Amino acid sequence: MERWRGRVALVTGASVGIGAAIAKELVLHGMKVMGCARDVEKIKKLSEECRAAGHSGVLVPYKCDLTNEEEILTMFTDIKSQYRGVDVCINNAGLAHPDSLLNGQTSGWRNMLDVNVIALSVCTREAYQSMKERNVDDGHIIHINSMSGHRVVNSADTHFYSATKFAVTALTEGLRQELREAKTHIRATSISPGFVETEFFPRLYSQNPEKGSTAYTKLKCIEAVDVAKAVIYALSAPPHVQIGDIQMRPVEQLS
Repeated sequence: MERWRGRVALVTGASVGIGAAIAKELVLHGMKVMGCARDVEKIKKLSEECRAAGHSGVLVPYKCDLTNEEEILTMFTDIKSQYRGVDVCINNAGLAHPDSLLNGQTSGWRNMLDVNVIALSVCTREAYQSMKERNVDDGHIIHINSMSGHRVVNSADTHFYSATKFAVTALTEGLRQELREAKTHIRATSISPGFVETEFFPRLYSQNPEKGSTAYTKLKCIEAVDVAKAVIYALSAPPHVQIGDIQMRPVEQLS
């Protein structure tokens, strides 16, 4: 990770869970991290904790609604003005609504597409353009995907969410191919965790708190820091090695 020290990373959805853990790990390794979310108060607190711990990097909170393309574009403009541009882009932000295919709300489907697919693609495009205009040939774009992007489980509550994550799987491979055609050494990686103990299920089942609170009690789950370590692993690979896809589950998880 030494070659990333002092360089700039963007982490979307950095206020809680996996995003917060990734931001903290990158700061620990000396990176300048722009952590974005709609609610930045938790990122501000994490930034203060990193500073108090004496980490060599810095976490900069940034308020951004990823469903609004103009806000994303403004964020990249601000990153350019403050730090010249992005060297690493971690597309972590994602969400799910329990809207089934037969009875789901269109608004829920659209929100999942806007965050999980469109915002990820906009951030990817802008990150690449930032790297290209500065002749950055060793950047890295990482999508935090899901095991739901590789198989469909028998749960109507997550079928549309799974479709968005299958899209992320396709987008990562498509990105890899386009980067090769562009004759650049910028790398693309997809990291697909199974059950991670975060706010995901409580948010998914916000209308059914009991179901949300018991989702993580059936097995020993992956922790957010485990996914963050996988990000560090991908970034730490030698420049000529591309870690394309990491799939990680709790040992006790079957599907």
